[in-house]
Amino acid sequence: MPITPATATHSSSNGTADAILLELVDENGVTIGTAEKLSAHQPPGRLHRAFSVFLFDERGRLLIQQRALGKYHSPGVWSNTCCGHPYPGEAPFAAAARRTYEELGVSPSLLAEAGTVRYNHPDPASGLVEQEYNHLFVGLVQAEPRPDPEEVAGTAFVSSAELSERHARDTFSAWFMTVLDAARPAVRELTGPSAGW
Repeated sequence: MPITPATATHSSSNGTADAILLELVDENGVTIGTAEKLSAHQPPGRLHRAFSVFLFDERGRLLIQQRALGKYHSPGVWSNTCCGHPYPGEAPFAAAARRTYEELGVSPSLLAEAGTVRYNHPDPASGLVEQEYNHLFVGLVQAEPRPDPEEVAGTAFVSSAELSERHARDTFSAWFMTVLDAARPAVRELTGPSAGW
């Protein structure tokens, strides 16, 4: 991965990773400071900036991912294409594109802003809390995913009907329906009425 101003401060010269910092924000999404990633998710959670990506193929199917079993937060659950946190000072759009490539090995052929949503979702399994001001993005993907196994256990392209069946059967992230519902107007605009989103 190329070293950029956003990533240069997150690895040290001896090859060890520094603590990952998140941007803390107020209720209007204005940056008010930083916090270490894990501490920001400890109950009751501290409001921080995040992003969620929803990528679709040419048939209007959503790319979903199963989070790797080794992740400390929400391991093994299904969720949207990609989600994460910008580094302090990193634009959410740039972070969304960066993490999509890092996790899934694909770059969106189109990526557009789809609004923001603020939520507070405790994770019942870990006890961690997602207290997030989330920037939403929708887009298109034309390449086959090549997931990083450290991040992603599996992927699937699903229609709206297939997603409903999976959501009833499989475990999804606590935030999934909140971010999907918030992104739906942009998803419908992107995929058209026949896709059923």
